[in-house]
Amino acid sequence: MKLHNFSGGPAILPDYVYHKAADAIKNYNGTGLSLLETSHRSSAFAGILMEAEALLRELLSIPQAYAVLFLAGGASQHFAQIPLNLLHKDTGAAYLDSGVWAANAINEARYYGRVHVVASGKAEAYRSIPTGFAIPEDSIYFHYTSNNTIYGTTLREVPQTSVPVICDMSSDILSAEIDVTKFGMIYASVQKNAGAAGVSIIVIRKDLLDNVNPDIPNIFNYATLATNRSLYNTPPVFAIYTTLLNLQWLQREGGISAIEKRNIEKSQLLYEEIDRNRLFTGRVSNSTQRSRMNITFWADKPEQEQAFLDFAAERGVVGIKQYADYGGFRASLYNALSLESVKTLVAVMQEFEHHMQPGA
Repeated sequence: MKLHNFSGGPAILPDYVYHKAADAIKNYNGTGLSLLETSHRSSAFAGILMEAEALLRELLSIPQAYAVLFLAGGASQHFAQIPLNLLHKDTGAAYLDSGVWAANAINEARYYGRVHVVASGKAEAYRSIPTGFAIPEDSIYFHYTSNNTIYGTTLREVPQTSVPVICDMSSDILSAEIDVTKFGMIYASVQKNAGAAGVSIIVIRKDLLDNVNPDIPNIFNYATLATNRSLYNTPPVFAIYTTLLNLQWLQREGGISAIEKRNIEKSQLLYEEIDRNRLFTGRVSNSTQRSRMNITFWADKPEQEQAFLDFAAERGVVGIKQYADYGGFRASLYNALSLESVKTLVAVMQEFEHHMQPGA
């Protein structure tokens, strides 16, 4: 039975990535060596790193005024590393609290300087993202999360401000066209839309690197890491290679504009079923903020939740259980998930409705 994996991450990747990565484990590009044993100082890996940067720049139209880094670790590490680099004890930064990961970033930043929370959706259980807030002009930077994996909300418009904007795009990078020049920095864990877990993408404006706190260890210093082109220490070679393969696949599929159209089609199909089906209700209160990547919904009768999970699993639909302690369902429709899988989930929801309410 074919499985349809809606996991929030690590997530499904394209078959192209699986096949090429499997070959590289055995014999990378005819070198006779596994990529797992290939030196990060080798010409083979230099080629991987160079092509990954070039493809990312092409796909996202990243100007040369920005440095591109592929670093070990995930976004949670950068919750601390960003303020460590940019926020000093006598300065402040502005943050938008739109969910668990945004709140975690705020908590880490408070170790390093003043944090001004411009708005928070916590009182409304993060069912929508606050808008219309003011960002203090004396802030060193403004930080927000563009897509909230747990709550299924997204902020597609970049908040307007004169201070550098830093965005955590871990769950929606490469899923839609963006204007990189609106940001001072973009960062993302890759294990949802861009590769295998273990590496993060950093796109940072070079003028911000000129203002990095000099009194921090080199291993955490973005300026040092940029000067060394992601090779200050041993990088996650294999994870970066899977990111390269994912970027190659995106290019083959027609680029970001083409994948965005597919993501819109997939998400609209599922939202239409959630809104129609008599057993389920969407979680996000503001329909304009519905995520295309993470679709969240509840069973109207909580006692039917496990029954639906079991019903779906029997039909090959897996990974739709919501994040721990939050209840309900979350279907993640990342780039590599096919329209066929979404149609299958919709069919399962319709079948479950007829099963629970026969003749209704």
